[in-house]
Amino acid sequence: MTINELKNEKVGLCVSGGLDSRTITKKLVDLGVDVVCFTADLGQPDESDIRAIRKRMAPCGANTVIVDLKRAMAEACFEVIKAQAMYDGGYWNSTGIARAVTVQGLIPEMKKRGCTVLAHGATGRGNDQVRFERYTNVLAPAMNVYAPWRDPELLREFPGRTQMAAYLKRFGLNAFAGGKKKYSTDANLAGLSHEAEDLESLQTPCTIVTPTMGVWPNKAPDKVERFSVYFEKARATRLNGKKFAPLEAMRLANRIGGRNGIGMKNALENRVIGTKSRGVYEAPGMELLGRCLEYVYQAVLDRRATLLFKHLSNLVANQIYDGRYFDPATCAALVAIDVLAASATGVVQVGLYKGNIYFQKLTDCPGSLYNPADSSMEASRGLNPVSSQGFVEIQSVEARSLARAKQIRAR
Repeated sequence: MTINELKNEKVGLCVSGGLDSRTITKKLVDLGVDVVCFTADLGQPDESDIRAIRKRMAPCGANTVIVDLKRAMAEACFEVIKAQAMYDGGYWNSTGIARAVTVQGLIPEMKKRGCTVLAHGATGRGNDQVRFERYTNVLAPAMNVYAPWRDPELLREFPGRTQMAAYLKRFGLNAFAGGKKKYSTDANLAGLSHEAEDLESLQTPCTIVTPTMGVWPNKAPDKVERFSVYFEKARATRLNGKKFAPLEAMRLANRIGGRNGIGMKNALENRVIGTKSRGVYEAPGMELLGRCLEYVYQAVLDRRATLLFKHLSNLVANQIYDGRYFDPATCAALVAIDVLAASATGVVQVGLYKGNIYFQKLTDCPGSLYNPADSSMEASRGLNPVSSQGFVEIQSVEARSLARAKQIRAR
């Protein structure tokens, strides 16, 4: 759709309260388009009061509806952790999963108010345009999508932040564009994504980013902090011995991981549209709980189950990144992961020190396949070493056959 096709539509505009959001809102209102703004409360750590977005948007002439999706976001975090669904470079899909939660949560609210179009502020060069559009298509196929920053008319009028600020200033709106930013940030309960501007250069160190959820490892305390988590079927239910619901668990894990410099990553990833993107990511709670759960999986999954899990995990990670969280393939993979995660129960204790997570112990894990006696180098009542003779001899039959057939190539 183009801006000229919105005259007879009611537009639900996803906003963050920034310069881009205010510019497009004011422009649509100025053209007589019926606009209602929507903000998803995803537990953004860079917003001390989510209601401030409504105040920033009010002068633009449209009402802003804030939809509380924090608990839905926490549940999504737990699903990503259970699936170990990390994308290129160990990125915990914080923005990718947030788009699924946002669109699923906002569409019903938009429909209640008679909106026929979902509009978003994603650029025409990134992943989010694909995610917003696809999620709208699959969850509300009758609803149209408008992407202002793919509209040639809008791009001609507003090629940059300076033009946006000048436009708003004409209406007496506070629109300080500021100088050139070092990077842009997108935040939610799962973590923060920093990209663009100075980060587009691979000669720029990742440490130009000032962490919001924690600190860089060199700024973390000079002592080890112990942390324990009880997983029940791959869900963290107790942290440091206390019971927490997912939202409170994520908040606590973010605080503990953040202050110890956990989850700071630099990634050069492959975007949905085929280009590469450089990002610096914060995800202290996801990294902390995810790594702890990995220790449980190592104990309860056999060799073939581990191979299957890794395949499913990779599939889910790619599906989330591509905006396909609700697709049949994703749903089927998550059901299969639930089967494998059914035995992932146990208490993990780790030590946290300057960005590192050190395993200390695993207890109360009834599904563990590990038997020290079987693998011990010392005399034990475990596996009888003599019994391996037959296994090794059987293996040698195939090995010698390959050699005789000259199918082995020494390197």
